Amino acid sequence: MSAILVTGAGGQVGCELCARAAELGVPLHAAHRRELDITDRAKVEAAISRISPFLVVNAAAYTKVDRAELEVDEAFRTNAVGAGIVAGACADAQVPLVQLSTDYVFDGQKLTAYTEEDPVAPLSVYGRSKMEGESAVRRILAQHVILRTSWVYGIYGSNFLKTVMRLAREQNELRMVADQRGCPTGTADIAEAILFIARRIATQEAVWGTYHFAGRGVTTWHGFATEIVAAQAPITGCRPKLVAIPASERPAPAKRPANSVLDCSRFEKTFGVHAENWRARTRSIVAALLTRK
Repeated sequence: MSAILVTGAGGQVGCELCARAAELGVPLHAAHRRELDITDRAKVEAAISRISPFLVVNAAAYTKVDRAELEVDEAFRTNAVGAGIVAGACADAQVPLVQLSTDYVFDGQKLTAYTEEDPVAPLSVYGRSKMEGESAVRRILAQHVILRTSWVYGIYGSNFLKTVMRLAREQNELRMVADQRGCPTGTADIAEAILFIARRIATQEAVWGTYHFAGRGVTTWHGFATEIVAAQAPITGCRPKLVAIPASERPAPAKRPANSVLDCSRFEKTFGVHAENWRARTRSIVAALLTRK
């Protein structure tokens, strides 16, 4: 089996995917942004030609949700144009693509979990850029898997979990939004999901389409923070007070959906796996971060 080519290998998901593939002995070529800019068509084509992967995973993305409201061109250049360039290069080389996407393509008005058939209506520049990236991939390349996930966190990169752990050491009170719901998703689970997809593609199974994949269980940012604080407290001794607030009390440049809950039953039915419960994954990641040397 030839290798998987991973773009954006220096990001949260990219790092986790590379680490997990190494553990399992899965051939993988990690392409960091400094090595491969996905908005450079010639470089993307050259990389695919040189590596001859059986699958490309596009984990490269502009993920600064609030800053995207000002850096509109940059967000669209990476998330929309870049995704289209990768899809086009894959189409020319007849190589399948896994494209990562987000719950922020939805407006959050639905009262129940979002399925893959629900209409998209992003509230932010970031969400619109990811929506257009999805559209480009669907238009250009038939052999694709779009994997939407949500509230991503893990041991690599910057994320909400790490921010809360830092704030717990620095402040006696943490005020957290309690009227936005979602499914926190560990990068370890996302990496496993991608490798399950890769195995099916390697055996020539037609698993193409859009899937939702997120941590099991639903919570709010306040609930997520409460679990993070509880997980780190026995080790650090830091026990700040958690105060629930409405999103209106903490206005941000980018609007977030009030409901980011994803229905992942299609993925579970197709691949026979699901993510770990978000509480269990949170505690394992907090422990791993606190014991890392």
